[in-house]
Amino acid sequence: MMTGGNPSQTLCVGIIAGEESGDVLAAHLMQALNRRTPTRFVGVGGHRMEEQGLKSFFPMSDIAINGGIAIARNLPMLLKRIAQAADGIVTAAPDVLVIVDSPEFTHRVARKVRKARPGMPIINYVPPTVWAWRQGRARAMRAYVDRSMAVLPFEPAEHLRLGGPPCDYIGHPVSEIIQAKMRAPEAPADPQVLLVLPGSRRTEIERLMALFGEVVARIHRPGMRVIIPAVRHLETLIAEKAGLWPVTPEIVVGEAAKWQAFSEGTAALAASGTVTLELALMGVPQVVGYRIEWLAAALMPFFRAHSIAMANLVHGSRIVPEFLHKECTVDNLAAALDPLLSDTKERRRQLEGIAAIRKQMEDEAASPADHAADIVLETAELSKSTLRQ
Repeated sequence: MMTGGNPSQTLCVGIIAGEESGDVLAAHLMQALNRRTPTRFVGVGGHRMEEQGLKSFFPMSDIAINGGIAIARNLPMLLKRIAQAADGIVTAAPDVLVIVDSPEFTHRVARKVRKARPGMPIINYVPPTVWAWRQGRARAMRAYVDRSMAVLPFEPAEHLRLGGPPCDYIGHPVSEIIQAKMRAPEAPADPQVLLVLPGSRRTEIERLMALFGEVVARIHRPGMRVIIPAVRHLETLIAEKAGLWPVTPEIVVGEAAKWQAFSEGTAALAASGTVTLELALMGVPQVVGYRIEWLAAALMPFFRAHSIAMANLVHGSRIVPEFLHKECTVDNLAAALDPLLSDTKERRRQLEGIAAIRKQMEDEAASPADHAADIVLETAELSKSTLRQ
């Protein structure tokens, strides 16, 4: 049994997530760790992590903020939460700290922890997209990250090329979550079901809901159901925005309702994020639309990746139509989405790409969560062995 540096002789893992997708990934890692050895968790997370035994230092929704302007507007509160998270980890002195995605928050916490407790090993689960922009971050991470766990297959080579800390590809946990839920690619059913996914952050929803409502009105057909699987802590905001739509959607909340909606979906209109990969693995053709603030738009010339959609990144080409910033218009989104609701060449082409993504992710032998847990345990044990010498 692993033993931590605490009186209970139970492994203690610090874990910090900053948004909905990180909460999902971290919760599955926590579950895998609990299967191996008695584990106590300290840190920041959402309701899924709390179901696995975490008592979050503060509500994760406080820090689920996207965009430079929104971050600047909430900076005093964010700085307070960064300090609070770091102080909580330093005080708890876990055997290892895992920071999950959300680099603008989690990496600031990690730097403070490294300064206060230089010997505490730190693992970055879902490292920042250094291959897409701000490549200097990879080398800078070596000062406060000991090891990274990547969820995209090309990332370890990119982190090595850019001088980052050691990086392992563990596979994407979404593939493990969805294996039992996958359906065979199929022609559109009747009645058609359009899924609308406006994001998991408040700022995304505020930018996209009105636009997505116009798109829905443009392509709506008699008998069509429109379903919005809402993130739990944002369902009130979504309902408020959806109340202004010309077409009344069904709003569902919770994991079971979300996967049920995905299993019924004919096509989807989605914000960029992990959900694009979830939809692809569930066999749902989609169109991605995303609007960003002017500051982020000004930095787009420095963005080196070929896509913002995770489904496209995994596939290696743009099988999913995506429209960013000024191209994210009602006309563009409606024109790309409408053919996906029928048995068209556009739908069939995307379903072929989806099949390739599925094949790639099904070929991953080990459970991503188990692989991540192995690395966490190995890192914690190595750290303690070093201290014993």
